[in-house]
Amino acid sequence: MRIAMLAIIGAAFIVPAAAADTAIMVLGTYHFSNAGLDKANMKADDVTAPARQAELERLTTALAAWKPDKVLVEWQYPQPFTVPEYRAFKPEDLKTKTNEVIQIGFRLARKLGHAEVYGFDEQPGPGEPDYFPFGPVEAFAAAHGQKAELDAVFDYFRQQADAQTKAQETQSIPALLLTINDPARSTAEHAKGYYDMLRFGDGEDQPGAVLNAMWYMRNAKMFAKIGLIAKPGERVLVLVGSGHKYWLEHFAGTTPGFAPADPRPYLEKAR
Repeated sequence: MRIAMLAIIGAAFIVPAAAADTAIMVLGTYHFSNAGLDKANMKADDVTAPARQAELERLTTALAAWKPDKVLVEWQYPQPFTVPEYRAFKPEDLKTKTNEVIQIGFRLARKLGHAEVYGFDEQPGPGEPDYFPFGPVEAFAAAHGQKAELDAVFDYFRQQADAQTKAQETQSIPALLLTINDPARSTAEHAKGYYDMLRFGDGEDQPGAVLNAMWYMRNAKMFAKIGLIAKPGERVLVLVGSGHKYWLEHFAGTTPGFAPADPRPYLEKAR
């Protein structure tokens, strides 16, 4: 009797099989159009040059073999998050427009025959918080004799950017992206660029911790938008500045219903 009762109780707690996980491929990139959006910026060469265009064709052909159901880019639009510029996109735009969203995202989506591209970025609007409050960190460092320490953090990134600028002389775009998308590099850069700033603060004022919290918030909101755009079981390619790769892959690997997909085999093939 007791065994039968336990069986009945156990059956009541059986959870139906979950739908297939949504696969998220985070492709970190540098800014092709030299927008100067980061604290340390690589100087990109002309991606509209014939040789670079051939590399981008190889890159998007290789990525298309993964058969993503949706392409998401680091532009911000309200729900349903569709990017109107994609609908107006013409192949001739690849000859004049250097932004990586167009050169990789739009090119790939058109190659796949997608009707839409989706923008999932998160930027502060009026009255919303700064997602990268670096000014208070600088002020604290200057007031507490830590300016040289803070400068050293960004010297590291300037050196990385300079090395990557130099690497363009001998490496293709897929090869450059292969380096950027190395998980070990992403983890090391996040530790150096964000966690290393936790030490800028004291018991009353902790601007380094606040900066980390706000950066986490921005990336959490971005990933939440991915969840709103993607459907269970789909494959979603996310094209984003490499600084976001650490947190977006963390969420893809730890959030129920999602699974990360590694872009490196496709970059290796394109290289």
